[in-house]
Amino acid sequence: MLDNIEGQRVPNVTFKTRNDHDWVDLTTDDVFAGKSVIVFSLPGAFTPTCSSAHVPRYNQLVPLFRDKGIDDVICISVNDAFVMNEWKLAQNADRVTFLPDGNGEFTDGMGLLVGKEDLGFGKRSWRYSMLVRDGVIEKMFIEPDEPGDPFQVSDADTMLAYLDPEAQSPHDVSVFTRPGCPFCVRAKGLLRAAGVEFEELVLNRDYTDRTLRAISEDLTFPQVFVDGRRVGGADELESWLSDEGILARLDAA
Repeated sequence: MLDNIEGQRVPNVTFKTRNDHDWVDLTTDDVFAGKSVIVFSLPGAFTPTCSSAHVPRYNQLVPLFRDKGIDDVICISVNDAFVMNEWKLAQNADRVTFLPDGNGEFTDGMGLLVGKEDLGFGKRSWRYSMLVRDGVIEKMFIEPDEPGDPFQVSDADTMLAYLDPEAQSPHDVSVFTRPGCPFCVRAKGLLRAAGVEFEELVLNRDYTDRTLRAISEDLTFPQVFVDGRRVGGADELESWLSDEGILARLDAA
């Protein structure tokens, strides 16, 4: 049985972290005292669900969490400091703090250290998230006690909805560009000016023309996609920004 310990204090441990070539000890008070902190914990660094969904979405939503009064968003795993540091680099998760719980002391204190011997993992953390204020657990989202690795409630969007049920998630924007394209430069400038984050995919570096043909009948550049649908080029993007009221909010500011 995985116990929910809302209202209790987080375990008192020392995290053995690594900063460049130096060992740095962080106590529970260093991490949590006087702060509002989101923690999400997962079975292991470099594992599929953790790398493809859990970490990236939390990293994306950190600015929204900060707007809601959160001081830090922390990823904890029963891995050592070297592994956690390399995983953070590989994930480009510069907004999230990665804390190693190499000996499993914090996870064990949470009552969420489970056996993964069938996978050769040894003891690992069950997947969960929690909101901690000044060292006291306010809210926990613990994945159901089911076989495998359920991922249903410890995600970033569930935590955001708890903090603010009316919060609007950021748009997911991708821009397909080609080198030397002035319209691509204009589209990226519009997005940056509007404060809209986006991923740029560059022709023959990140994709080929085959990829573009597979997702769009229009082979002009740029091709902007927002929340699963094609917006179009720079002109269409400007219209979308206007329709969404983003340009109006920018002018008002």
